Amino acid sequence: MKKQVVHSLAGLPKYVAGFLGTLLFRLLSPFLGLWNVSPLMATELAGSKAYGPWVGGLYGALSIALLDVLMGKVGSWTIMTSLTYGMVGVFGAYFFKGRSATARNFVLASIIGTLFFDVITGVLMGPMFYGQTWMSAIIGQVPFTARHLIGNTFFAAFLAPWFYRAIMNNPQWVFLRILKFA
Repeated sequence: MKKQVVHSLAGLPKYVAGFLGTLLFRLLSPFLGLWNVSPLMATELAGSKAYGPWVGGLYGALSIALLDVLMGKVGSWTIMTSLTYGMVGVFGAYFFKGRSATARNFVLASIIGTLFFDVITGVLMGPMFYGQTWMSAIIGQVPFTARHLIGNTFFAAFLAPWFYRAIMNNPQWVFLRILKFA
């Protein structure tokens, strides 16, 4: 059984690669007509499978927060969306405990994670914090969640298994080995 590296910087370059790829995609996606479509869930779930709940949760939370900071869109929602995406990372680690890193499992975890995230941040936050009616929150969330599910399912099926095998579960991407070559 592979030993998980949880309390070290060994996975840092892997997460930086995932974060930078996700950031680049999110910056370009509006120009491609792909609003609210991002590979973040796929990279987070692959990392959660490889490194466990703490690292997966931190990656999800920090990715959302740092993206908001870098895009200049920090607001009261940043805390809630960061915490919620962090919870998805924790969920991913437990979901994949005893499950293989197959496209089917990534898709299933992605669907559950997306619905959880969208219910918390889309349906509950509007009425509870911003005075939105429950009906408008639910109706307004439907097209967003449909688009979110399509994008996350696509990335979960095609990107997550590759990202897990080629990067997150690849011992050649160990931080200390990279430093030896620097």
